[in-house]
Amino acid sequence: MSQKTLIIAEAGVNHNGNELLALELVREAHRAGADVVKFQTFKAKNIVTSDAAQASYQSTNIGMVESQLTMLERLELSYESHHILVAECKKLGIEFLSTAFDMQSLRFLIDDLKLTRLKIPSGEITNLPLVLKHAQSGCDLIVSTGMATLGEIEAALAVIAYGYIFPNKQAPSEGDFELAYSSTQGQALLQSKVTLLHCTTEYPAPLDEINLSAMASMENAFNLPTGYSDHSEGWLVSIAAVACGAKIIEKHFTLDQTMAGPDHKASLNSAQLSEMISLIRQTELAMGSKIKAPTKSEVANKIAARKSLVAAVDILPGTVFSEHNIDIKRPGNGMSPSLYWKVMGCNASRHYKAGQLINE
Repeated sequence: MSQKTLIIAEAGVNHNGNELLALELVREAHRAGADVVKFQTFKAKNIVTSDAAQASYQSTNIGMVESQLTMLERLELSYESHHILVAECKKLGIEFLSTAFDMQSLRFLIDDLKLTRLKIPSGEITNLPLVLKHAQSGCDLIVSTGMATLGEIEAALAVIAYGYIFPNKQAPSEGDFELAYSSTQGQALLQSKVTLLHCTTEYPAPLDEINLSAMASMENAFNLPTGYSDHSEGWLVSIAAVACGAKIIEKHFTLDQTMAGPDHKASLNSAQLSEMISLIRQTELAMGSKIKAPTKSEVANKIAARKSLVAAVDILPGTVFSEHNIDIKRPGNGMSPSLYWKVMGCNASRHYKAGQLINE
């Protein structure tokens, strides 16, 4: 059977800074059947300057132009709210996950919330000091790779390998990273603890920029499990990614696609999230096994669907089998047509009536 895909329902900042909305997002993710519900943890003043401009999709989706700082301050969730969300997740039996965008928030996720799995977002993959601190936590890591080249991904993986091997070293050199990455220990740690997510960082992501084939390129390049963080409209690409072998699917969802906010328009609503998860589970069933052999139901249909060697006319004992007295017809519980040439030229051992299965 195919491996079950880990489905992350990305609540992100679709709570608009409101704890009650965040709690309802947790409940909806659970109702939909997601394995994980993910948020974003940050202090706006720690991650953006006062004059940093919004991404074009953010101003378009919000419907106004403002600084990133103003927008993000409105979308912050307090640390106290995080504790409440974690408690709700534990009660419901769904994993809580969050993405840290600054050192303070990362330490909070590790030290206060005691998370054992962390997500490095696409925008931070070149923020190698933050990447290092993620790895030095010892947590399993999901690394999103939107906007990244293979070289940038490899550089991040080298830092992660080093961080796993040396959880307490504070001033590494670039050569230390390379040595850690090329070591047997470093590679083993990466393979046991890191999953890469392919991603197109646009909201919504155009279909002609999805490039799902890049998942296989990353898997081949780094020998690591891969998944897909889906920013496209609908769920078609998520289903296709599962068919391509994605081990993780991450998808934004919202309580209301018409709400003001940067990500609502590119998110699924609750009903759509549930439908997507159902389709992914059906896709997993359809993916099945890599072994090419008759299935249980196919075995039952062999007799009706396949053919056998049959007597085209009455055949007396001792008659030589030839193309004139042998035919190939259903049912398939006689001699296989694959034995046609082996039988040709042999003598019939007994009498066959026309239409009778040949059994030699």
